[in-house]
Amino acid sequence: MLLQRLSLCAGLPLGPRTRSTIICPRLAKPLTQVSLARANGNSFAHRGELRQAKRIVVKLGSAVVTRGDECGLALGRLASVVEQVAMLQNQGREMMIVTSGAVAFGKQRLRHEILLSQSVRQALHSGQNQLKDMSVPVLEARACAAAGQSGLMALYEAMFTQYSTCTAQVLVTNLDFHDDQKRQNLNSTLQELLRMNIVPIINTNDAVVPPPEPNSDLQGVNVISIKDNDSLAARLAVEMKADLLIALSDVEGLYDSPPESDDAKLIDIFYPGDQQSITYGTKSRVGLGGMEAKVKAALWALQGGTSVVIANGTHPKVTGHVITDIVEGKKVGTFFSEVKPAGPTVEQQTEMARNSGRTLAALHPDQRGVIICHLADLLVEKKEEILAANKTDMDLAANAGQLSSALLNRLSLSPAKLNSLAIGLRQIAVASQDSVGRVLRRTRVAHNLELEQITVPIGVLLVIFEARPDCLPQVSALAIASGNALLAKGGKEAANTNRVLHELTQEALDIHGVKEAVQLVSTREEVEDLCRLDKMIDLIIPRGSSELVRNIQRAAKSIPVLGHSEGICHIYVDSEAAIDKVIKIVRDSKCDYPAACNAMETLLVHRDILRTTLFDQIIDMLRTERVKIHAGPRFASYLTFSPSEVKSLRTEYGDLECCIEVVDSMQEAIDHIHRYGSSHTDVIVTENEDTAEQFLQQLDSACVFWNASSRFADGYRFGLGAEVGISTARIHARGPVGLEGLLTTKWVLRGDGHTAADFSEHGTLKYLHENLPVTQPQPRQMTAQRED
Repeated sequence: MLLQRLSLCAGLPLGPRTRSTIICPRLAKPLTQVSLARANGNSFAHRGELRQAKRIVVKLGSAVVTRGDECGLALGRLASVVEQVAMLQNQGREMMIVTSGAVAFGKQRLRHEILLSQSVRQALHSGQNQLKDMSVPVLEARACAAAGQSGLMALYEAMFTQYSTCTAQVLVTNLDFHDDQKRQNLNSTLQELLRMNIVPIINTNDAVVPPPEPNSDLQGVNVISIKDNDSLAARLAVEMKADLLIALSDVEGLYDSPPESDDAKLIDIFYPGDQQSITYGTKSRVGLGGMEAKVKAALWALQGGTSVVIANGTHPKVTGHVITDIVEGKKVGTFFSEVKPAGPTVEQQTEMARNSGRTLAALHPDQRGVIICHLADLLVEKKEEILAANKTDMDLAANAGQLSSALLNRLSLSPAKLNSLAIGLRQIAVASQDSVGRVLRRTRVAHNLELEQITVPIGVLLVIFEARPDCLPQVSALAIASGNALLAKGGKEAANTNRVLHELTQEALDIHGVKEAVQLVSTREEVEDLCRLDKMIDLIIPRGSSELVRNIQRAAKSIPVLGHSEGICHIYVDSEAAIDKVIKIVRDSKCDYPAACNAMETLLVHRDILRTTLFDQIIDMLRTERVKIHAGPRFASYLTFSPSEVKSLRTEYGDLECCIEVVDSMQEAIDHIHRYGSSHTDVIVTENEDTAEQFLQQLDSACVFWNASSRFADGYRFGLGAEVGISTARIHARGPVGLEGLLTTKWVLRGDGHTAADFSEHGTLKYLHENLPVTQPQPRQMTAQRED
């Protein structure tokens, strides 16, 4: 029968009993990476290692499987679980399911039968068609389980068949684990099912289950009694040497206080010994166990070498991917780990940064300026220590051979770079004098009632940057000047340099007791996990490649991201352009630093300059600089033997490559840029002032230049002292974002017992409405520093 079942499942004819004939052939290749946890007999220490899990137990709690009325199954949730388990099984993982639901399924069936039977009897005896109110008796759980178990399994089989995945039912009781022979038989059965790529679906045999035994087994001995599906899943996971146990319930995970309380916080990682610091809430609406039972079972499984995650399997927005997210190492639910990190978690770091950041914002501007100046001094004084750490990073990167020459250049620090950084930081210190608390507008709306709009910090900033350690002191200084807390997540390539620079930053902050306002995220947190901290982080600023920016924008669904998706910058050479200016601007824009986001990617030329001396000089210069030229469609049509035709006019090359395209007019150039550009930086080169002004006014990019290189789109060159990035967004800051881009505003109203009755029905004041003068700060003299 088993051979027939497998053959039908695989769609194969019956044949000799070989592995190829009994395994469902649609399964993908098995995982090539052996589980490190099981190889060492230990559980995984970090979430990221869960990707290596090969054997996985998924426990479905009653609240996950059962409908809200506790009568019948939640088919939608069950279908999404089946889809995820089948997908992981087809990846070559060994999946097992411990499921509830037989009682609920049986209750639904028995209620239906009882109501049907009562309605027939009443119809026969009443002599009337009207039925009296019928009450359903209380149904015994064992009877419900007996009636529902077969239907539950049939439902699983039907669902898994949609994914060409075979299943098998295994019913157990506590006695099956106490008897050595039965336990060996169970282990052998499950091992054989897994070997044949079948998903075992395990449940307690609730129709004959004996009463639960005392809880003495959870006091450190080597066995655990089967009281519910939590203890069953834990026992099976350890017996079967599973790498991971995923326990799905109706709560997000483990909280530091009952989840229904207002100040409850989800515990990301739970360590043995922490159970004394938490308070358990009420039990689930259905099922035998509560969170306390889950935690005890999870800790027992963890002690046995199986990693555990408790997560929500009922949330409609995450149910469809909660299991796969956990296996991919994403921050979902509560992860149980035996390895406690030496430092704080990223959540704790964020909380410390926010608290210290509020103190930082309350400091006098002079005090914040002193902190920044001290940091600038430390960069010079401690340069030997910084450069030694940087050399270590450079050597490791060079030996790994994974970084391009451009990225190695970014990673490298020098005494000249440190001196330039120090100069920029001192400029930021000057700018900080009139940043936080500056009055933008003041209005007297009535007698003794004055309204002010003032600048305030945004809150907690998360700045993610790649192999660029000079970014850390820059963004730290800008955060300090603007009174913002900062989480800095640097690339692993600059880990040693970032560590030293962060220590110096905290040393400077400690002058005024705000050491924790700037935190360096050096844990194994993935960027996607950081982007989920929407209740703790107010703004994310990515600094790096366009791919990094796009990934963060996709991951940060609830946190604003200040960044640009691409830097597709254009230079339009008008028919009235001067030869010398064109050559200088195009060379600098493309060749100075081709990997920069403000480098030219497309050169638009007016049709009239084709086959002219100017055009020949442009081509000769690009060839001399070894720039690979791609021809746009119209440019290619003018040439007999053209360069390789461009695949897309929306390309950011980031190298010594560019596209050349022909346009008929300035207006056509604008239309081209609006269609194919990224609203970053675009340039016109012309001697016609009217044409230039039209270009500057009509183009809606963040930076629009006339007769100047696109490389000027930079915070240093704009005199901002530094920048946290370049924004192409339409809301808040645009272009190079310096100190002012890290501020928002709030309204302050000072009254004298005024009430809403002072306003008319339409909101117009009955009294005066007078704009008061605001003293504007004196313009700052900034020295532009070139950022390489």
